[in-house]
Amino acid sequence: MKFQFLKNSLSSALVVTALSLMGGMATTAQAQADKPAAATGKTELLWLGQAGFRIQSPGGKTIVIDPWITGGPKAPAAFKADLSALGKVDVLLVTHAHVDHLGDAPALAKLNNTVLYGPADMVTSLITLGLLPANLGHRFNKTGNVKPLPGIKVTAVAAEHSSLIVYNNPASGKAESHPAGEAMGYIIEMENGFKIWHMGDTGLFGDMKFIFDRYKPDLVLIPIGGNFTMDPEDAAYAMKNWIPAKMVMPIHYNSNPLTKGTLAEFVEAMKGSKSQIVPMTEGQTLAF
Repeated sequence: MKFQFLKNSLSSALVVTALSLMGGMATTAQAQADKPAAATGKTELLWLGQAGFRIQSPGGKTIVIDPWITGGPKAPAAFKADLSALGKVDVLLVTHAHVDHLGDAPALAKLNNTVLYGPADMVTSLITLGLLPANLGHRFNKTGNVKPLPGIKVTAVAAEHSSLIVYNNPASGKAESHPAGEAMGYIIEMENGFKIWHMGDTGLFGDMKFIFDRYKPDLVLIPIGGNFTMDPEDAAYAMKNWIPAKMVMPIHYNSNPLTKGTLAEFVEAMKGSKSQIVPMTEGQTLAF
C-alpha cells in the first residue's frame, strides 16, 4: 500500500480529505464500533487519540494499546460513552503507567476477561493496589516477548521516559504516587509478518537505530508532541538518521496543551526523508 507524502502545512480538514482519498480507507468510529472483527488479510488501525489504538489483525483479532478513552479529550465519542463498543479485546497492551496511557486498561481487562500485558513493575503495582486481578496481569520487560495468540508476537523494547501510577486511595480520599517500573515500546508482529513499532512515550536515544536494525518494523508510531516526549524536530531526526522505515505515523500530540508539536511541523522537519508519513485523525481507521 502506498501513501502520498504530504507537504507543507496541513489542516485537520486536509488530513481528513487525504485519508478519504486513500481508497475509502478512513471510516468513522461509530461504523467501526458496529463492525465485528473479521479476518480481512489486512492490519487495520483505529486511532483512539494520544497514543491509543485499536488494531485489528489480519486474522481478525483485536489488539488495544494505551487506551486513554473515557478521560481522553480526543477519544471517539462512541467509545467514551461505552467501552464495550470497542468490541471483544483479545490482546491488551500498555506502554507505561501515566494516565494518558494506562487510562481504561484495567477496566477493559476486567470487562473482557483479557490479560493486560505491560512493564513488569507496573503490572505488579496494579495488582498490589487492587486495580487489576492477578490472573489478568502479565509482567515482562525490555527484549522480552510474548505470543498472546497464534501468529501474533509482541516484543518489549526500550523507551526513554518515566512511569508512575497516581492512585486515589478510597480509605484516605487522597491521591498517592506509586512506582511503576520503566516505560517501554512494543514491536507488534501480525500473523502475516507486518510489524508495527509503537514507541510509547520516548525522547531521543541512540538505540533507536539498534531497534530498527534488529526488528525492521514496517510502520513506526512516533510521538511528536514535545515536552514529555520528542517534538517534531527530534522525531524527524530519529526517522531521518536512525529509522529508515517504510512508513511513519505521528502520535501523542493534539490532546494536551503542554504537547504543542503539530503534524505540519513534523511534515516540514521530515523533508528529505524516504519514509512515507501516514497522517491520521482521531477516530479514523487505516488499513495496511
